[in-house]
Amino acid sequence: MHLRIHTKEKPYSCEICSEAFSQNQSLTRHLLTHTKEKPYTCYVCKKAFSTRLSLKTHLRIHTKEKPYSCDICSKTFSQASYLKIHLRTHTKEKPYSCEICSEAFSRNQSLTRHLLTHTKEKPYTCYVCKKAFSTRLSLKTHLRIHTKEKPYSCDICSKAFSQGTHLKIHLRTHTKEKPYSCEICSEVFSQNQSLTRHLLTHTKEKPYTCDICSKAFSRGLVMKEHLRTHTKEKPYTCEICSKDFSDVSHLKMHYRTHTKEKPHTCEICNKAFSQRQNLKTHLRTHTKEKPHTCEICNRAFSEHSNMLKHLRTHTKEKPYACEICNKDFSQRSGMLKHLRTHTKGKPYACEICNKAFFQRSSMLKHLRTHTKEKPYACDICNKTFSGHYNLKRHLRTHTKERPYACEICNKAWSQRSDMLKHLRTHTKEKPYACEICNKAFSQRSDMLKHLRTHTKERPYACEVCNKAFSQRSGMLKHLRTHTKEKPYACEICNKAFSQRSDMLKHLRTHTKERPYACEVCNKAFSQRSSMLKHLRTHTKERPYACKICSKDFSDVSNLKVHYRTHTKEKPHTCEVCNKAFSLSQNLRRHLRTHTK
Repeated sequence: MHLRIHTKEKPYSCEICSEAFSQNQSLTRHLLTHTKEKPYTCYVCKKAFSTRLSLKTHLRIHTKEKPYSCDICSKTFSQASYLKIHLRTHTKEKPYSCEICSEAFSRNQSLTRHLLTHTKEKPYTCYVCKKAFSTRLSLKTHLRIHTKEKPYSCDICSKAFSQGTHLKIHLRTHTKEKPYSCEICSEVFSQNQSLTRHLLTHTKEKPYTCDICSKAFSRGLVMKEHLRTHTKEKPYTCEICSKDFSDVSHLKMHYRTHTKEKPHTCEICNKAFSQRQNLKTHLRTHTKEKPHTCEICNRAFSEHSNMLKHLRTHTKEKPYACEICNKDFSQRSGMLKHLRTHTKGKPYACEICNKAFFQRSSMLKHLRTHTKEKPYACDICNKTFSGHYNLKRHLRTHTKERPYACEICNKAWSQRSDMLKHLRTHTKEKPYACEICNKAFSQRSDMLKHLRTHTKERPYACEVCNKAFSQRSGMLKHLRTHTKEKPYACEICNKAFSQRSDMLKHLRTHTKERPYACEVCNKAFSQRSSMLKHLRTHTKERPYACKICSKDFSDVSNLKVHYRTHTKEKPHTCEVCNKAFSLSQNLRRHLRTHTK
């Protein structure tokens, strides 16, 4: 009987339709498809079957019986045929071969599906959307998109799926099973397609080429997604908010912003993520793994995207082009910023103050400064926030999590922005330039602060006394003089501070850290301001000038004190006798006259 697989001999023929079979029992089963007779009924769900064996096999769905066990890995199956197919994952046997192109398959149904790629025949049409399919099963599966039917349910978490294969893949998130192994490096995967993708990292093969720009891809699906960057096609629409997407995976990820689903959990710290890739990236904060290496200088990175950005410092590649003036950029973010210099368009305006924004999310965030709405609450201390990201950042003050590590010195940060700022102390990069005087800055916030020295703009007003400030941080610091709030506590001695910078300065009295070094004499300082003050002893620079008498000062605090000689301001008042002083040290000296 087995020999007939090789000889292709089929001695049993159907008298009705002439279809031939290698086994008599296969012919007997086939004959029932003509008679439509189904004499065997399931006592649980009343489903009818043409053979006793089919009923017996079906009943195991209800009883959960799996009598067939793999001798190699002990995995159990409800049907002997399933075990037989499974064994081929170990033996690598592929007994079914295509007569046209000689491609081999481990399952007969895989060969049958493959043969349709040669004939291009699609005889099964969806009655709803008229899409055609090569197999009846493909049509049946597709119809569930319209009917919303999800007949396959997970026994562990009750999550439902439209396809049995999707349930099978999902179950591996519980069992941690990874049955697919790379023959080259032995890395294991839970899905065959993940292994197939991984194998291309060894072969470097990119067989799929874009007809428009000739860019090559290792996978046909990725090339298809890339084509949409040219066609601007976005065929996948969110049923909740109607947002369109070019890629179905992006739509799936977007849905989780509505459902708040986070199916991927870190086994070390139990932090949950909506995307598998985010979990994978997060795990490297624990393992310190840096799997992505620059081919030119061998520098290692924890994220592939960061390695690609770095690679452009060697190749000088600028793949992002402005649609209006064709100026090229190495990073998409840089191109988008530049694009706004053309459009000047800020389509989202605040209904209260008419301030305009590039993004709707930014406008909604701003709107909360008027409504005072704080919809995001901390589960630990009940503190509320106007933005989700602010809550996320705050939570790290409880968890002490520092997920962002510097790729050069491994110093870790709780916020990505802080890590990127720190990274520039290594790279000396200054990507932010003033539009008026072209002075360059390593941080965008510093450039914006500087810009206001030209515009004299003071957009931040105190809610209590209406005093205006050029910087939001300055306004918030000032506001605490009214509220007496001290939200920043030292991790070592619990001393509280109204300003984060003051807490960090204080922290260095414990750690003895001096991170700021003079570029001229290498003297180290615990505070950046102290280092800059010291630097002026070398440069003789006096950048702070009095607007009244033009006297120059090397330090802004000295200028402030000097101004009081003109304004006669005396902000330091004795609580005992109400005598006022222009300098705090004069007040301290005076206070001693009361304590004597």
